[in-house]
Amino acid sequence: MDFSWLPKYGPLLLEGAWRTVLLVVLSGIIGNGLAIIVGFGRISRNFAVAKAALAFTSVIRGTPLLVQIFLMYYGLGSVFGEWDWIRQTFLWDYLREGFWYMVAALAISTAGYTGEVVRVALLSVPRGEIEAGRAFGLTGLQVIRLIWLPRALGAVLPTLAGETVLLLKATALASTITVMDLLGAANVVRSQTFRTYEPLLFVAAGYFLLTLLVERGFRLVERRFAKAYRRA
Repeated sequence: MDFSWLPKYGPLLLEGAWRTVLLVVLSGIIGNGLAIIVGFGRISRNFAVAKAALAFTSVIRGTPLLVQIFLMYYGLGSVFGEWDWIRQTFLWDYLREGFWYMVAALAISTAGYTGEVVRVALLSVPRGEIEAGRAFGLTGLQVIRLIWLPRALGAVLPTLAGETVLLLKATALASTITVMDLLGAANVVRSQTFRTYEPLLFVAAGYFLLTLLVERGFRLVERRFAKAYRRA
């Protein structure tokens, strides 16, 4: 094993790791927010809303993530590039970067998968608790914000932790659209140093440590939910 290249390429790998973390955080926040909307849409009594949410989850879950990434980057990216009014605005500074297409693709994928998890979680909350909130005079939004949604999310935190780990691993596809994430940085090291295994071992260790941090973070959140529920 030869890691003599590490002092030279260490900053590049750290930058790639930071970009990987940003991908997970941004796409996770946006995707889970959309997943809540999708989850409520799936159980909506409005036929059109329910069917639209079902169609969304079916398409996202039924197509490969890599295809979705390519459609976002090469499809939408090409369309935006042909619109002069976009190229002449500050938006083009963002829309020409693969990073934001990757965030969008990961967020949409997260919404599709986690939306089904949220649907099941919402249906698992006892109706009595929801009716009790309404009996106390809470509005519909207050019932959702104070009772229904917290109870549902608290029940599926372990599943959400697993989905976040899968999201972290999915960021490795970012290098396919020129995003310099952790794996992309390792590929640069491999091409310039002709070392194959050492950079990949470094990347594997990086993803492993990030996975441990994600799992640890969700355990802390689970404990807080449990304490809050016991106090309630």
